Amino acid sequence: MLSPTSQVKICAPAYTVQMVLASDNSVPRLSSHFVDTAPSGSVVVVDAPPRSVCSTPSSMSELSHSFLSRRNKECSLTAGAQARGAVGAIISGCCRDLAKHRAADFPVFARGHSTVGQSPFVRPSGVNVTLTIHPKDADNSSDAFASVTVTPGDWIIADEDGVVCVPVDMVDKVAELAKKGQEIDAKCVADIKAGKGIQASFKEHRGK
Repeated sequence: MLSPTSQVKICAPAYTVQMVLASDNSVPRLSSHFVDTAPSGSVVVVDAPPRSVCSTPSSMSELSHSFLSRRNKECSLTAGAQARGAVGAIISGCCRDLAKHRAADFPVFARGHSTVGQSPFVRPSGVNVTLTIHPKDADNSSDAFASVTVTPGDWIIADEDGVVCVPVDMVDKVAELAKKGQEIDAKCVADIKAGKGIQASFKEHRGK
């Protein structure tokens, strides 16, 4: 995923939003706007359809259309999310209005950028539902990455390197392993700076 800036870091529980094609009448419609029900302190995680078929040129119909964007001076959805205490957004799809998000100091992580807005191509169908985030090239059988399941309340960690989802029941274990890994890396770096080879340092502290 593309990150907003190198200074941005997010660590917060997920508030999930499922988007579907606007033409799909088999799934329910929300009774309220998904931003209005975002819990304070959460990060909004949006899953968009990988493709949308619409009455635009074929090159445009294959875009994952953008969210959290409007053409007014300020981004109304960003303002709404901030007013409710949301700390950022993760979009499995594209976003637009980057300058507005940055001016509002609202971090948005996305797969890419687009000039095309949400309507009339896609719509929200559910909030606080389990999402299955597919790899970018889901049709490529050689793709090494499996799909990622995001459950409401799972912890999302995002920075310039990308986005990670930690299941809520594994948070303590992951934090413990991460701390241990940092300590090992620090020892390796110290030895390497002291003149010890990388292979020898890794073997001593990492066991390989």
